Amino acid sequence: MKYIDYYETLGVAKTASEKEIKQAYRKLARQHHPDLHQGDAKTAAEEQFKLINEAYEVLGDPDKRAKYDQLGMNWRSGDEFPFDPAQGAAHTYTYQGNAGFDPNDFEFSHFFSSLFGQDFAAKQHYESRTRQRNSKGEDVHAEISLAIEELLRGAEKELHLATSTVCTACEGRRFSQRGLCQACGGTGAMTGSKTVKVKIPAGLYPGASLRLKGLGGQGYGAAPAGDLYLQIQVAPHPVWQIQGSDVETDLTLQPEQAVLGDTINVPTPHGSVQLKVQPGTHSGQRLRVKHKGLPKKQGVGDLYIKIRIDIPRELSEAEKELYRKIRETKTARTDTEQTELAS
Repeated sequence: MKYIDYYETLGVAKTASEKEIKQAYRKLARQHHPDLHQGDAKTAAEEQFKLINEAYEVLGDPDKRAKYDQLGMNWRSGDEFPFDPAQGAAHTYTYQGNAGFDPNDFEFSHFFSSLFGQDFAAKQHYESRTRQRNSKGEDVHAEISLAIEELLRGAEKELHLATSTVCTACEGRRFSQRGLCQACGGTGAMTGSKTVKVKIPAGLYPGASLRLKGLGGQGYGAAPAGDLYLQIQVAPHPVWQIQGSDVETDLTLQPEQAVLGDTINVPTPHGSVQLKVQPGTHSGQRLRVKHKGLPKKQGVGDLYIKIRIDIPRELSEAEKELYRKIRETKTARTDTEQTELAS
């Protein structure tokens, strides 16, 4: 029998946890589900889908996984059970991985009843149903982009979420008595969507994770729903450039403001503040305003203001004359300094 690396099939390491294996299986099962493909691609998807289910049938079961790790493709030899000829089954029944149970053989419950008795089969069925009833819904992870104002002051948002619920046809077992569950395609879950309204509290920082209890995937039966985890992102802003929890913006000064200094009202995410521009401020200089940025895990970020000098394109004759006098004054001063150095 050709060796098939089930770990490679699911794209996981040999040290992968049960949760990682389950997540990898669900992702691949949805990707290669035959109903999502057409023509030759559908045929290829069917083959890959069978292989994926076969791999998960082994690696998703701790006992079978241990046998596979030890025996490779001969792991099935431990699952061969001879029937009692007195019960009319004179052959050996071998479980065939993802192929399920042949409809011409005994049904699932009959098979175990023949081996261990009706009480055992009933107990297994009860325990399986009990586990499903106590199975909490899956947690849902999503990103939400907030405007700066929403981040600072809070908001109420309407979200459209993809959800996953336990398949009602196979009750999450992925297989029916006649093989792979056709309702869920062998994933054990049904996908859907829902719309929820959530209140975003004020003061969240970029990158924060907000947990909303009970807004995740639906639980089975009376089991609680999973939780919704929202990863907070900040939407681009037309005025402020966002760098983590720091904010940067430009401030344009007239030449006389840069030369002589000035006090200017500057907008910040928290409202306007008065900024004192020192005399001799030059273009490209960055001024820091503490604690006027966005919230961070501890404290508040800063606002950085980059100075730009605006050179007027049109000047009156009086303004031109003033600039000429400035130039003449600077030229005379330079000549005087050079004369003094020469002497």
